[in-house]
Amino acid sequence: MRAGDLAIARGPDPYTCGDTPDTAPQAVILPGAECHHPDGTPLNGSMDLGVRTWGDRLDGSTVMLIGTYLMRGEINGRLLDALPPLLTLPSEVWECPLTPLLMEEIVRDEPAQEVVLDRLLDLLVIAALRAWFSRPEAKAPAWYRALADPVVGRVLRLLQDDPALPWTVASLAAKAGVSRAALARRFTTLVGEPPMSYLTACRLALAADRLRDTEDTIGAIARQVGYGSAFALSSAFRRVYGVSPQEHRSP
Repeated sequence: MRAGDLAIARGPDPYTCGDTPDTAPQAVILPGAECHHPDGTPLNGSMDLGVRTWGDRLDGSTVMLIGTYLMRGEINGRLLDALPPLLTLPSEVWECPLTPLLMEEIVRDEPAQEVVLDRLLDLLVIAALRAWFSRPEAKAPAWYRALADPVVGRVLRLLQDDPALPWTVASLAAKAGVSRAALARRFTTLVGEPPMSYLTACRLALAADRLRDTEDTIGAIARQVGYGSAFALSSAFRRVYGVSPQEHRSP
């Protein structure tokens, strides 16, 4: 990598950064920003250089900006599964204005700074994935490519924006301005599954994430994602994930 390049490493496998491939690792960074020497000895802040900054010296010739997502969700997993384990975007083919802004903000210690940084990192990753999937060597998921279709793309956005609505093929076709048969045929061809199957997958993925991320009851989550009762959600959830919602929620 060169100055200005961006890399995305898809977990959970670890990765190594170094100036050359044969340089021995000097620090191991674990989840939660826990750091220690390769022999297991804690660093105990000995490499701290300031606000969210660490290394061996401030005047080093190389600076890396690193962000990490600690939890994989079912919703974003549909996109991440289409990525290679490691991808790079060279600066000559993609220059993102968010990177300099993130570099400025990461060393500040202001109120709500973590929220600002989280949103900037989200935007940076979204922009990077857009750039990656626009390249010929990228293998974007079928539903991602179908977003460009004037009919199916509109239907996909309707389902993604509000999956809890009582959608039917007829109501979706009316929104798209086509017949039910035409929508079903076109959607299945471009996405690889019928509209209602896609909607079910979205609803259950959203439910799976909310089971992990919130303390809402199963009944409340069922209503949030478009199921009439906890029983209806539980039946569909077990059929797809092989466990009950409560078992999925348990650590």
